[in-house]
Amino acid sequence: MLRPAAATEPACPADRLGTERVLALSTKGGFAVGLKSYPRSLDLADHEVVLTFDDGPWPKTTPLVLAALAHECVRATFFLIGRNAEAYPNLVRRELAQGETIGHHTYSHPILRLLSETKAQENIEKGFVADDKAAYGSAGAAPKVPFFRFPGFADTPTLVHWLESRDIGIFGADLWAADWLNMTPDEERKVILARLDKAGRGILLLHDTKASTAAMLPALLRDLKARGYKIVDIVPGDGRPAFRNAPPGWKSEIEAILAKLLAPHAHGRKQGAHLPESAE
Repeated sequence: MLRPAAATEPACPADRLGTERVLALSTKGGFAVGLKSYPRSLDLADHEVVLTFDDGPWPKTTPLVLAALAHECVRATFFLIGRNAEAYPNLVRRELAQGETIGHHTYSHPILRLLSETKAQENIEKGFVADDKAAYGSAGAAPKVPFFRFPGFADTPTLVHWLESRDIGIFGADLWAADWLNMTPDEERKVILARLDKAGRGILLLHDTKASTAAMLPALLRDLKARGYKIVDIVPGDGRPAFRNAPPGWKSEIEAILAKLLAPHAHGRKQGAHLPESAE
């Protein structure tokens, strides 16, 4: 079972944000979405938001994030680091029991462009297995939820093709909070709202490992309700997703960031090292 049955859920109070709709996505043939990296995204309506959280689970912060989501009857997608899932399987199972979607973010969060293709694939596979064992008690040849996000968004054409050939959906982001920076919870909340108001919709990247994000999330969710935003829950399904193409003149924002950050490490950098958090 990938998530609890909806019929068992209590009704959400009218004053809570709630989850507006569930978008069931077939990943057959693969896809890659998120305008920070790719020239298309999910075809969300105006003021629709997909909430995603990376890098967890983490014992000091993930429970606070889950509590805020539950209070507002909101569902999100958590892209797990496999070694964290191994260390804290109780939190992974809590995410699953709460109805959140479990996605994948490699085993140890390396920047995959700095690894050989073989090592990169091994780290991705190891993450699939660790996450599924933590969530469901066992792992098969393919992840139960075929949703993946590259650490630092540092993909390669070969890895994208490999994942798509395995019917994996690749998720970038349309906007982010920059919650890896040193901000107060209130500053972070204001940044998110300003970026959302400008974009109007999209896949939002947050980190459930960040104390500022955990602290500001209850207020952010209330603000989203007040401003008329609707939460879309993404899950695996049978329907081919509808995509929204990037506007004319689109360029990958993340490629410019990665070019600057990876250039000093093009030679002699130890394989498996991590990109500075500012890249995400």
